[in-house]
This record gives sequence, structure tokens and C-alpha cells, in this order.
Amino acid sequence: MRWDGQAVDADDGALPGLERAGLVRSVQTPEFDGITFHEVLCKSALNKMPEESQLPFRFTVNAFRGCSHSCRYCFARPTHEYLDLDAGRDFDSQIVVKTNVAAVLRKELGRRSWKREHVALGTNTDPYQRAEGRYRLMPGIIRALAESATPFSILTKGTLLRRDLPLLTLAARQVPVSIGVSLAIHDPDLQKSIEPGTPTPKARLDLIRAITDAGLPCNVMVAPVIPFLTDSVRHLDGLLESIADAGASGVTVFPMHLRGSTKGWFMNWLSTEHPALVRQYRQLYGRAAYVPPEYKAWLRQRVDPLVDRYGLGGGAKHREAGQPEPDRRELVGAGRPGPALTLF
Repeated sequence: MRWDGQAVDADDGALPGLERAGLVRSVQTPEFDGITFHEVLCKSALNKMPEESQLPFRFTVNAFRGCSHSCRYCFARPTHEYLDLDAGRDFDSQIVVKTNVAAVLRKELGRRSWKREHVALGTNTDPYQRAEGRYRLMPGIIRALAESATPFSILTKGTLLRRDLPLLTLAARQVPVSIGVSLAIHDPDLQKSIEPGTPTPKARLDLIRAITDAGLPCNVMVAPVIPFLTDSVRHLDGLLESIADAGASGVTVFPMHLRGSTKGWFMNWLSTEHPALVRQYRQLYGRAAYVPPEYKAWLRQRVDPLVDRYGLGGGAKHREAGQPEPDRRELVGAGRPGPALTLF
């Protein structure tokens, strides 16, 4: 397992077969059945994004690697392979925790060279996944950003964000703060099957309401839209109506993409749960990670009238809060309608 990027002088004398550079200890507890936390000391907290990514932010902070939300489609899964872990069950259950991330971040933000550029949280793995309840890393991260006058955004599926709403409200008085909630599946049975570790759709709708009640705008990532499962008018209409009722300021919508080993992990799930769709997926994605332009145009035409109907076109104004690290070409925002296309 490669821990070189977080190297410190630490050796707990355990974990045979793993390189111990940066690894302090590995922990299993009864309240997190089936999950192992690998506590590490990171050397850096700020990640600089490559210019070719064309994202609306240049810096991110990720307190964890791996995610117990266990979303079958998660684009970040291949990043676990760098640690010689697999992109499937290991990504869901072997969680790397950067226990000193807040202290390292505070030091980096205090440098004279720091220009107080926007920092995005939750672009790779969720900062409010269940591990945050144990390690409480986010309050220190939020304080470090606010006290250094650094604007930031958070994207999450985790209702644990409610705990930090008072702190976020105070931070918003000092710096621009944007909050995004990811909610793409309205059907609770489908959500439980494809996102087994996430809070229910209702719980996330309640979170959106709590955020807006606290006086903070909340953009919602209706992403990814999953072809043939969540792209019907009925599903999208019900979802967007509920999001609007919860008080969201806007939505950002884009279809699912399947890069690297994520594709195999998702297709294994699909072949078990929805075998009739396998052939259609092979036709739609082929050897590519992204849906073809025709599908994106078709989805845009379907989504735009619903976004207008529910007054959710403000998503573009808050897009930095709801922008993950995948290619921005996937975005289907409110605005330009695409040509009609019959795919099925």
C-alpha cells in the first residue's frame, strides 16, 4: 500500500503487509461494523487542481480517502487503487482518515503566499460521511478557512452537516460560504440499492430545509442522472418539486459517467439488480466513460422545463458549491434547450 504522499516517521508495529509511512494506526469499532479506519498524518491539506480541469476552483481539501456512502457510481473509486486497495468494497470499507488535516490546513493558509482563493470541500469523497461523526475534522477545517478569510464551498450527501450549521452561519459572516447537497434519487428503494450508505432522500430534503432556514443558500446537485432509472419525467418532476419545496436556491444536473474501474463495479451491480438494462447500457456507453452528446441534449430538453417550472434556475449562480471534480462537459444546467431525441 502506497502511503508515500503522507510520509511521517511513524510505526505502530502492526498491519503486516502494509507500508507504514504515514500510517499511525488502523481502527475497527463495533459501531462501524465492517469498516476499517486507517489514521494517517498528512503532510499537506490543500490540493491544487490542474488548470486543464477547467473547474471554477483551484484548490480542494479532502479529509478522507474512501467513502462509506458506497455509491455504486462514485467517480472517485479508482483513486483507492493508488493505495493498492480495490475500487469496490475496499473503497466502501477501508477509509483513510487524515487526522491532522485541520492543523496542516491552518499552517498552509497562514503562509504569505496564500492568496485566499476559493477552496472546495467534498469534491472527491464526502466530508460528512459517517467517519466525520467519529473524528470531527470539519469544525477545525471550517474555522481555519474562515479565520484566514478564505472563501469555501461544501458538497455533501451527509446530514451530519446539520451539526455544523451554527459554525457555518458564523463563517458566512466572515467569508463567502456556499453549500451544496447532492440528491439525485427520489425513490427510496432505488436509493437504498444504489447508494446504500447514504441518508434517505427525505433526510436530505430535511437537510436542505435546515440549511435554508439557517439563512444559507443551498444548491442541489441532481447528479448523476442515471439512464433508464432516474431520467423519466415522472422521477425528475417529483424530485425537482420536492427540492423546490425544501427551499433550494437552484439545481445543477448532469448525467452519470463511468470512468475506469467504476464502470465495472457499477455494471456488476446493474447485471444483478437490473439485468434487462445491461444491453442498453452497453449501447449507450460503449467503450466510453461519458454518455453521447445526443443523450445530454435529450436530457437537457427534458430537464429545462422542469427547472423553470419550479424556479430552480439559480443553480448556475451557486455552481461552485455543487461542482465535483469530473469533467465540466457533463453539466446540464438550466438554460439552452437541446434538440428532441428518442433513445428508447
